[in-house]
Amino acid sequence: MSLLPKFDGAGRLRWLFVTSLALNVFFVGAAGAVAFRYTGAGTVPLSNVAQINRDVANRLNEIAASLPVADAEVMRSELRANAEKVASAQADLRLSREELRDNLRAEPFDANALRTAMAANRAARENFELVLNGVLVTAAAKMSVVGRNKLADWSTTRGRAAAH
Repeated sequence: MSLLPKFDGAGRLRWLFVTSLALNVFFVGAAGAVAFRYTGAGTVPLSNVAQINRDVANRLNEIAASLPVADAEVMRSELRANAEKVASAQADLRLSREELRDNLRAEPFDANALRTAMAANRAARENFELVLNGVLVTAAAKMSVVGRNKLADWSTTRGRAAAH
């Protein structure tokens, strides 16, 4: 017996789309927080991150700004070092979303093409998350205990350390 509600084809598609959208917003938001602040001494040159979506860059920098100065530089340094990978993974995700939308709008509608586009979107989203996770893991491994604790306490809903 399934605990999930039963949906007709359109309901299932709507549920999958909403779930996919929510996950994308969450992970893009988390990634963006680390790159929020590219001003001052610890800046990331714009040429290195020009291809990264500004929302992602802003969110990533916002996270970095909440860290101690040395740990923030570690975070920004990892982002600079991986800017091309992040931008490429993000572009692939954006293209897969467009392909999904195109398949939803296609006339005549082709369910198999949509399934293929959804699979490609999942793979692109997973790759984007893996790239961002790699940046965060590598940065965290070089951070102080204080910086890692601040990173752990960072709240995506408030953009600052969560209250305990």
